Amino acid sequence: MARVPASSSLGAGADVQTMTLIDWGFVVHGTRLANATPLFNTTAFDKDAQPLQVSHPKYATPFATWAKEGFDNVGIDEVQDFNSGSLIGHQFCTMTIRQADATRSSSESAFLQTGFKSDSWILYQFAMAKMIMFDDKKRATGVVMQQGNQFVPTATREVILSSGAFQSPQLLMVSGIGPAQVLSTYGIKLIVDLPGVGQNMWDHVFFDPSYQVNVPTLGMLKNDLWYLLNQLPMWLFGGNGFLTNPSTDYIAFEKLPPQSRSAFSKTNENDLAWFPGRKSSSLRPASLGNFSNPYAQQPPFGEYASIAAVPVAPTSRGNVTIRSADTADAPVIKPSWLETDTDQQVAAAYRRARGVFRSREIASVIIGEEYFPGKGYETDAEILDIIKNTVMTIYHAACTCKMGIKNDSMAVVDSRARVFAYEWLMRAHSRSFHQVILNQQSISAVPSW
Repeated sequence: MARVPASSSLGAGADVQTMTLIDWGFVVHGTRLANATPLFNTTAFDKDAQPLQVSHPKYATPFATWAKEGFDNVGIDEVQDFNSGSLIGHQFCTMTIRQADATRSSSESAFLQTGFKSDSWILYQFAMAKMIMFDDKKRATGVVMQQGNQFVPTATREVILSSGAFQSPQLLMVSGIGPAQVLSTYGIKLIVDLPGVGQNMWDHVFFDPSYQVNVPTLGMLKNDLWYLLNQLPMWLFGGNGFLTNPSTDYIAFEKLPPQSRSAFSKTNENDLAWFPGRKSSSLRPASLGNFSNPYAQQPPFGEYASIAAVPVAPTSRGNVTIRSADTADAPVIKPSWLETDTDQQVAAAYRRARGVFRSREIASVIIGEEYFPGKGYETDAEILDIIKNTVMTIYHAACTCKMGIKNDSMAVVDSRARVFAYEWLMRAHSRSFHQVILNQQSISAVPSW
């Protein structure tokens, strides 16, 4: 089990992420243009809604320019951008940032605030959803909510469930929709047995070697109070400076080259063969090490940079279940990161990141030997051990209410995101994807609305 922090905010979990914006027709019935072409259909966008603003940070991290040279050196080509239908390559990435004031542009600020201009919107900001209500015709009719006392807003058309990868399956289960055995354990009346609720969880994790460098990094914001105090008014009153950059501004995607896959078994290769991509490296311009507490892990002196290896096509699957019939009790999450043998071939990705640092282009900005984990970790077993002890999620958990066809026993929703066997109950989130998107989740989840 793992203690996974989560946000409680308008705009969902993306409201606390780094804001990066960056082939499944055979498993679901129904297609649309956006699923079949590299670009989204512009007619799907509401001209009256405030647009989600996408731009580059006003400040580029200095190490990003050196990482660019390193990626070139190891054979990864530069691309124009990551928003034109092709991911393989390296480039500065766009983020959901408002250029006017260098603040976050989220689904809340871009769409929900527009909705508030209409008298038809009512927001219960501090209420907790307790249970979905159904009538005898299996139609979702409302939601039991609690803010002090309980009350039940009713639906005239449909109930849309959008509570993320963890709370969405939890709310379905406490409402009687889910694995029958789990519901029976907690005395929950079974409405429909859907064993796939909470199962099939995909996630992206990362791990990274770190080096001391002689260029400014985000570590200055922690280690140098005067520097932070100087940067703060620049951002607050002018929308400029280091604080306009969430940190991950340069990314490279690649399929691992043959020399990096030399230790892969035939089974490993077959597991990955149907994925369009296998691994990405993303720049994190700070010393990360064990990212479960990044600021505490920062050295008190000096500047450090990391290149994080991110396997974007994981084969391990986690799950989410409940600990009681009450949504006030946090769900139980088993992420199952790196459990399969194929995922444990991550030493190849770690060496690839080290190779970028060891390129002659980056050598001029590196001070000394590898800072983390250090030269003592060279064999596959040693590298895997350090990865298992320091690996961290990018918060891309998805697919816990997966989309599929009706005879798929693990599917929860159909191609229109409707929960099977029910009317007027829909799931609206990347958590109902059939498989995780092999890049940033928001690039597909937000434009699809």
